[in-house]
Amino acid sequence: MATIRLGIAGLGRAFSLMLPTFLSDARVRLVAACDPRETARAQFEADFDAPAYAGIEALAKRPDIDAIYIASPHQFHAAHTRIAAAHGKHVLVEKPMALSLAECDDMIGACREANVHLIVGHCHSFDTPYLRTRELIASGAFGDVKMIHALNYTDYLYRPRRPEELKTEEGGGAVFSQAAHQVDIVRMLAGSRATRIRAAVGNWDAARPTEGAYTATLWFENGAFATLSYNGYAHFDSDEWTGWIGEMGQTRSADEYGAARRKLSKVASADEEARLKAAGTYGGNAHTPASKVPEARRHQHFGPLIVSCERGDLRPMPDGIVVYGDEQRERIELDAPAVPRAEVIDELIAAVQGGVAPLHDGAWARGTLEICLAMLQSSAEQRDVLIGG
Repeated sequence: MATIRLGIAGLGRAFSLMLPTFLSDARVRLVAACDPRETARAQFEADFDAPAYAGIEALAKRPDIDAIYIASPHQFHAAHTRIAAAHGKHVLVEKPMALSLAECDDMIGACREANVHLIVGHCHSFDTPYLRTRELIASGAFGDVKMIHALNYTDYLYRPRRPEELKTEEGGGAVFSQAAHQVDIVRMLAGSRATRIRAAVGNWDAARPTEGAYTATLWFENGAFATLSYNGYAHFDSDEWTGWIGEMGQTRSADEYGAARRKLSKVASADEEARLKAAGTYGGNAHTPASKVPEARRHQHFGPLIVSCERGDLRPMPDGIVVYGDEQRERIELDAPAVPRAEVIDELIAAVQGGVAPLHDGAWARGTLEICLAMLQSSAEQRDVLIGG
């Protein structure tokens, strides 16, 4: 069995979400980590009998690491990628890839010069329901893609945040953190280059001074178009439309309604909120160990989505794909995932050990960031923005 020796840069929420994958996938061996928090480092050393450092330089210098998973805050992605590449390590970096196109170009150049692979994820475009839908489209059975509609309603903006996560200019807000998922998914399913976007963002709570919602229409070179809508203001929850299967594939309860706002209402200051977030992440005193997280029985997803083709509509779901053809409706069942987010490891190992060009490479992720930045520009200037123009 092919295995990969992985170093971890950043032991926060992103790492916590990937940890069930690392623990369940026998192809992964966690060798070392780095994080500025002493409690997180101590937890990692205890859990994995492996060293943890305060900075990425010491991590990247280790000769026994094949690749580094960069899960640090958004503003550090570019610098950490450069360091990893300079030491000959392949890079798996969390979305968004960076906060500017110049940083993306720098990351791509650094990895190309070092002859290492750069893969960006996890984004939900790795999820099996979307990958399988892409295969159905590619079969040609339903004709060309004409329209895609994607939406998601969550409590995103009312989860505990660090101060910079509530500042768009520092990489906070729904566009950088959430639109990256939707844009990635619709680009992959449209199968064509995006050419133009018109967007509006919602910034409706002075106490949470960044965008918590957006809507956009995205046009593609092949004539297809997509509508993207997201609302993270913690009222309606679109998991109601996915049978209460949550984003992580877990079974949810409608009785959870309002939990995020209730929890946040007890916080008295920005510092207290930041401490609350830290407490709930890896190494914090309120963190839920991966062994106690309810098992995901369905695939991960990013809200309801429908692809309209010439001869049918395709609806990827957490447990299957519903196909609405010209004359009949069909459901294609998907086996439950044995390992959550195994698709990320599939792509990483195929690239690093098999030389297979990754789908989610630096150029691809740069294209997604370009669209996210264009969304912010379109909303601010109240006009269409050309992509790549």
